[in-house]
Amino acid sequence: MTMNTVALELVPPNVDRGLGYAVEEAHKVLRCADEAGIEGRIRHILMPSMIAEDDDRPIEMKPKLDVLDFWRAITPELPDMAGLCTQVTAFSDETTLRARLGEMTTAGIEGVVFVGVPRTMADGEGSGVPPTDALATFRADVPNRGVILIPTRTEEIGRFNFKCERGATFGLCQLLYSDAIVPFLTEFARHSDSRPEILLSFGFVPTFENRVGLINWLIQDPGNAAVAAEQEFVMKLAASEPEQRRTLMLDLYKRVIDGVADLGFPLSIHLEATYGVSGAAFTTFAQMLEYWSP
Repeated sequence: MTMNTVALELVPPNVDRGLGYAVEEAHKVLRCADEAGIEGRIRHILMPSMIAEDDDRPIEMKPKLDVLDFWRAITPELPDMAGLCTQVTAFSDETTLRARLGEMTTAGIEGVVFVGVPRTMADGEGSGVPPTDALATFRADVPNRGVILIPTRTEEIGRFNFKCERGATFGLCQLLYSDAIVPFLTEFARHSDSRPEILLSFGFVPTFENRVGLINWLIQDPGNAAVAAEQEFVMKLAASEPEQRRTLMLDLYKRVIDGVADLGFPLSIHLEATYGVSGAAFTTFAQMLEYWSP
């Protein structure tokens, strides 16, 4: 069973802003969607469970509302939307994780992306359940089990195939600022019989990205020429006038969709406004979904 959805990412707000702010964000989503002409098109809210990592993060990481508290606050405001979330597994034991996942599914969260340690730690570190073990362990607990997919990462084909064999039903792409996912999935299809659902991720880039650099920081992979090219594209987007920026993003969207549509993978769309929901972001998203939507 595939989700076949358009998912919008919403980051739980800082604890000090409270649940009232979370409700305001839900209302803002509905308002922006209506103004952009895509009311009813967003069918899932994707909520990342964020943990502190590198000290050089451009925007300070403050304590966030728990994903479940956030979801319970906004779901009455978004009655036609279901939830997706990321869940860090590496610091929780099996019993704790199973109870957590049970709460999530009961609350209407239909899919969970299992995430490991932050990039400041090595794979396998952490006292809890590694994501690849969680995929197999919780097959009966979570119907839609996701993993992060980074098409520019070295040896990602083998890594992604192993995750599929362990029980992943979908891959959530890192933000796509190139069409690297096209040759990746083309090659993956040659080497694997797995056809997990792919959530293709596209993020809006505002002008102030070149001043703040959060997106640049999120997608970084020092020494990786493919990622360096994506970072250059992000800088170009941020420096462009709004209409040109939308044209550039729509062109990328078309190249990705056209390149992967016939490879046999179920496709969904994941949209992200990294700096927060805005009318400008939704205008861009609307043009993309007009070209193709699940």
